[in-house]
Amino acid sequence: MSDYKVEMINDGMQEFYVHFHGPNESPYQGGVWKVRVELPDAYPYKSPSIGFINKIYHPNVDEMSGSVCLDVINQTWSPMFDLVNVFEVFLPQLLLYPNPSDPLNGEAAALMMRDRPTYDQRVKEYCEKYAKPEDIGAATEEKSSDEEDEELTEDEYDSSDEQIAGKADP
Repeated sequence: MSDYKVEMINDGMQEFYVHFHGPNESPYQGGVWKVRVELPDAYPYKSPSIGFINKIYHPNVDEMSGSVCLDVINQTWSPMFDLVNVFEVFLPQLLLYPNPSDPLNGEAAALMMRDRPTYDQRVKEYCEKYAKPEDIGAATEEKSSDEEDEELTEDEYDSSDEQIAGKADP
């Protein structure tokens, strides 16, 4: 994970945020999302829990919770996979090749199947509105006020817990 900015949550190593950049050559290009990762005690034998913190418009991502519908994470996880696979293969593939037949966001799925150019435009609007690099910090604070104590704002955890592991490839 050396190419990603990682922010630790609390003092443990099981919960953290990863700054994820939208794949090039896609309507998500230029967007940056804060993705919450929770590693279960049985990791790598059990899959990590992955969720977008700032909003993303995608058929397989729940707009309100940020939950991701991705078979390789939810059902077919293998201990051979690691977090690099999640951020360099699985999530980019999900954004590049949405599956509207298994949606968490029915509106996005219907729009994608009915009118792909309008869907792509909506994706770009969401990127501009919610996924600019400067929005990353605000996303945590916004979500934490909605979900009370489940999420911590950036001010609530010690900045010494932040670890910059390098810059992600744009």
